[in-house]
Amino acid sequence: MVPSAEGALPEGVRAGNENLVLLTPAAGGKVAALAAREQQGEFLRVAISGGGCNGLSYKLKFVPAPKRGDILVHTAGARVIVDSKSALYLKGTHLDYSSALVSGGFKFSNPNAKASCSCGESFSV
Repeated sequence: MVPSAEGALPEGVRAGNENLVLLTPAAGGKVAALAAREQQGEFLRVAISGGGCNGLSYKLKFVPAPKRGDILVHTAGARVIVDSKSALYLKGTHLDYSSALVSGGFKFSNPNAKASCSCGESFSV
């Protein structure tokens, strides 16, 4: 195990920082509430996959533990994991949360996106 600011990391998992992905306090609070409710795991996996109206889309999923090759970021009280391939597309991304009835939910602000769809759930580089 390799030491980090938050304790030891599982073998093969690297420590990242908020330069990769940053959650706002609102997003961190919502992630904590959802993790407690869903009980699927205490780590939020943020990934990029092919699909959506602009070619790439964001995927959020709770998982019980990081995998070998993942990057672990502690941000806004949440533990976020990103695979190394997704990290290339996510670097510098901010994730916010709004509880507004219209256009509420998680909102990605990705400096690498050249275009995004109106719903904000897919983008292209």
